Amino acid sequence: MKLVDQKIVEKKMPARIMRNNLFKGIFFIATCFGLVVLAVLLYRIFTQGIGYLNMDFLQNLPSRRPEQAGVKTALIGTIWLMGVIAPVSLFLGVGTALYLEEYAKKNKFNDFVKVNISNLAGVPSIVFGLLGLTVFARALALGNSVLTAGLTMSLLVLPVIIVASQEAIRAVPRELREASYGMGATKWQTIVRVVLPAAIPGILTGGILALSRAIGETAPLLVVGIPLFIAFTPTSIFDTFTVLPMQIYNWTSRPQEEFHAVAAAGILILLVLLLLMNSIAVIIRNKFQKRY
Repeated sequence: MKLVDQKIVEKKMPARIMRNNLFKGIFFIATCFGLVVLAVLLYRIFTQGIGYLNMDFLQNLPSRRPEQAGVKTALIGTIWLMGVIAPVSLFLGVGTALYLEEYAKKNKFNDFVKVNISNLAGVPSIVFGLLGLTVFARALALGNSVLTAGLTMSLLVLPVIIVASQEAIRAVPRELREASYGMGATKWQTIVRVVLPAAIPGILTGGILALSRAIGETAPLLVVGIPLFIAFTPTSIFDTFTVLPMQIYNWTSRPQEEFHAVAAAGILILLVLLLLMNSIAVIIRNKFQKRY
């Protein structure tokens, strides 16, 4: 066996160190550039929208006059929509991941299913909108309701949740399962009491990413016929509604400069809602991380 020549290594070391420092500098500059752009964007949104943030803005309905415009209908509609998306997508996503990882046999068909689930994560969102329009809005006659939009958006984020849940379940040490079986637990008891609690941090990470995408999507909602402007709040999952991203889009499309400031205030509300939702998920995730 030929040993490494120490002189050759020492000769090449300065060039390696230089390349390492070069790429480190490039990555640092790229990171700083992204942070600066984000900071400028947030600063501009904050300075434009802070003047409209008050209780009247939260309680008023949309209006043709910017000083009277509010986000009440869009905010409540967004909450209704997330109330449908979260349970449906998490239940189906985690259930599918559990079946594929714990029950499904290792064969070509199941491998084919797993590959296609991963590929679905890259499908344009408008395709899911067309699917929702065809199946939920027309075939099932649900119309442009909260339920139609919620089911459509659930299909959109399902691949992300399934893949993240699979990785989280796969990362649970096999020794935990074997210890549970050794104590006399059944497979289902092992899954519920051992595997799922240990995998919850990873599952919630995927859920946060998926729901964060869902709360900001507009293309599927436009396709299924969700209106940009309504003057009433939904009271059930079968009512027509609108959401914050579509309301913001409606305001930004107006020629009046005041509506652009109103849109900035709407963006701030959306960011607060997103941060609140993610914070709750992070707290739950950290609780289980400390336990396992």
